[in-house]
Amino acid sequence: MKNIPWRSIFAWLLVAFFALGGTMNIFATPEILMDYERWGYPSGFNYLTGLLEWFSAILIAMPRTRLIGSLLAAGVMAAAAGTVLLAGEYSHAIPPLIVLALVLLNAALTVRVASAKAVRQ
Repeated sequence: MKNIPWRSIFAWLLVAFFALGGTMNIFATPEILMDYERWGYPSGFNYLTGLLEWFSAILIAMPRTRLIGSLLAAGVMAAAAGTVLLAGEYSHAIPPLIVLALVLLNAALTVRVASAKAVRQ
C-alpha cells in the first residue's frame, strides 16, 4: 500500500472530474443552459466555464503545473459555490464546496511535495 502513488491517483481523479465537468458545460443540455440563464449569466458563459474546467484538468494532469491548475480549479469551484449561494440555492453549494476543499488539498499536497524535493537537493 505504501508504494501506491496516492497523490497522483488523487490528482488524476480531479483531472477526470474537471474534464467531465468541462465537457458537460461546453456541450450543455437545455437544463444546464437554463441554469446559467436563471443565475443571470450571459449566453455562452457555459463555454467559458467549460474551457476553464478543461484548462484546469490539463494543468492538474502535469506535475509541473499541478499547483496552478489546482488554484484555477479552486477559483472555478469558488465561483460555482458563490453563484448558487447568491441565488439562494444553498443545498446546491455543497458539491462545489467539497470539490473546492479537495482541490485546495491537492494544492497543499503539491506544495508539500515540491518543498520536500527542494530540501533534498
